[in-house]
Amino acid sequence: FFFGGGWNGGSPDQFYPHSQYLASRGIVAISAEYRVKTRHGTSPQACVKDGKSAVRWIRAHAAELGIDPNMLAAGGGSAGGHVALGTAVFESGSDVDEATDDLSISCVPDLLIPLNPVVDTSSEGYGQGKVGERWRELSPLHHVKGDLPPMLICHSTGDTVTPYAGADRFVELSKAAGNDCQLFTFEGGRHGWFIFDLDHYAALLRVMDDYLKEKGFLF
Repeated sequence: FFFGGGWNGGSPDQFYPHSQYLASRGIVAISAEYRVKTRHGTSPQACVKDGKSAVRWIRAHAAELGIDPNMLAAGGGSAGGHVALGTAVFESGSDVDEATDDLSISCVPDLLIPLNPVVDTSSEGYGQGKVGERWRELSPLHHVKGDLPPMLICHSTGDTVTPYAGADRFVELSKAAGNDCQLFTFEGGRHGWFIFDLDHYAALLRVMDDYLKEKGFLF
């Protein structure tokens, strides 16, 4: 999991409850740290770099973690959902790869579950003011391609921060490119509904559980 906070703040404990639940189901769950502006003076590009580095590190250390390196799932909320998507949609060897990374190790997860993610950094989405003139380089909606891992995007119609329309369009384009991409629509629900309301949190766990079973990550 990658926490949300607009690439500006946030902390890994945001997804400790979700991680604890998945651990109770037999999954090794990791809530990752990554650089953010308030603590490290960094840009959104650095957030994506750290996300890619995290997936590579986990894959490289799969044996000691006791996990299958070919069954890595990534998710996160808001900007963290953007980081999770970025590990798959942004090409390796680009400006969003850390120079010290071993690019021979894939940073692409085998499954994605982004939650209310930033998918569009244009003026119609979220974050253009933070990303700047090169916003297109960090906009997943503008990097849809084939051969993406299976994914379930969970988004709420009442989100006024990262508009639902962007997620809907991303799924449409992704399906057209031949990807296995699903959209779980939570009617109403503010941005971060999966964290701030216990009933909504429980609903999300059921959705995640069903999807992980469908894809063979849970039995």
